[in-house]
Amino acid sequence: MTLKSVFLFPLIALTMLGALAACETVKGAGEDIETAGQAVGNAAEEAED
Repeated sequence: MTLKSVFLFPLIALTMLGALAACETVKGAGEDIETAGQAVGNAAEEAED
């Protein structure tokens, strides 16, 4: 194993893990925003009645 690959492999692995964590965070934020939007929509419907 060369010195370059010793440093490159962990760097790539950490980058991939970071991207995966970011994906989950964005997905969770999207679900929160969707839930908030539904609550606003329900409140608007109730206000019309």
